[in-house]
Amino acid sequence: MRSTALASTLVCLLLSATVAGCVDTADDPDDTGMSEEALSNSEQSAFNFFVAKGLTKAQAAGIVGNLIQESSVIPTAVEYGGGPGRGIAQWSVGGRWDTSYHDNVTWYANQQGTSRWSLTTQLNFIWYELTTQGYGYTSLRNATNVTDATLAFQRYYEICGNCQQATRLAYAKQVLAAYGGGGTSGASCYSGTLGKQMPSNACVQSKFDGLWYQCSLGSWVDRWSDPDACNGVYPL
Repeated sequence: MRSTALASTLVCLLLSATVAGCVDTADDPDDTGMSEEALSNSEQSAFNFFVAKGLTKAQAAGIVGNLIQESSVIPTAVEYGGGPGRGIAQWSVGGRWDTSYHDNVTWYANQQGTSRWSLTTQLNFIWYELTTQGYGYTSLRNATNVTDATLAFQRYYEICGNCQQATRLAYAKQVLAAYGGGGTSGASCYSGTLGKQMPSNACVQSKFDGLWYQCSLGSWVDRWSDPDACNGVYPL
């Protein structure tokens, strides 16, 4: 069964730059990390990563719910308006993004010989911080439900100001329903080409590779592998 992608629409032009989750993208606006194919997998990849590390599905969903609120789980995310937040967890420039001693994404990526803008690098860095620096790891592991896990990660890892807690909890519960066994039909997909959420069965020609993709149960699939009729056609 195809999984449900949960990337939220980037609507920051309508919001204050201080609102959590408002992000732009780093460096090249046509970065392939924003492609339809890449975006369809980021939330599930993050969920699977933390489950593979030994967290329960509820604990993994709690983390990913927070990451969706912070960045839509886009590794090239930059806080809207030039703020300090970077990456999927919106680590701060001048702190955990590039400065904190032996505890910043840039340092960690250099140690691993990888890109700091990589989803894999950033997921591994979260795990590094949790297991070596703390940031609420014990509270997270003690959480027995998705609500407690979401709040533990919000409070001790994100340490946010305007947390929009209700939104984080809603995302986390959606993640658990989608990837923890249940699935959600009729879900929308975020299009990096069009810069907005698209309805189920929308067919979009991607500006990143010129190929056609169709939104199916929340994930972008190759247009020609899905028999359903297009609900709107969006060529370049």
